[in-house]
Amino acid sequence: MCNTTIVIFRKQRTGHKDCFALFPELPADIDGVYCTAYQTIGQHCSADYHGCIANSDPASAADFGDLFEELEKRGYNLVVRKRATAEMHERRRGLAIQRLAESGSHETSEARL
Repeated sequence: MCNTTIVIFRKQRTGHKDCFALFPELPADIDGVYCTAYQTIGQHCSADYHGCIANSDPASAADFGDLFEELEKRGYNLVVRKRATAEMHERRRGLAIQRLAESGSHETSEARL
């Protein structure tokens, strides 16, 4: 069975209607506060999931079709959802903790402040 990645597609409210992808289960920082995101221009980055949802609109399949294909060509096996669940956010935080433990580091972002 192939691993799947949950993705939520949104579009900007800037008038350009550029789509971006949010991966609510993939951490972008060592604490799992931010999720990984992707946009054709800029590629992968970190994102505040709730801020992105509040400041964008849902993207239709017609809106995100090209981005979906681009991501699948990059090796993603995508499962499209409209919103993230609490369980998805918990999985992201758990994966961040797991990665931190595997790295042998016990330092969190708070410890560096």
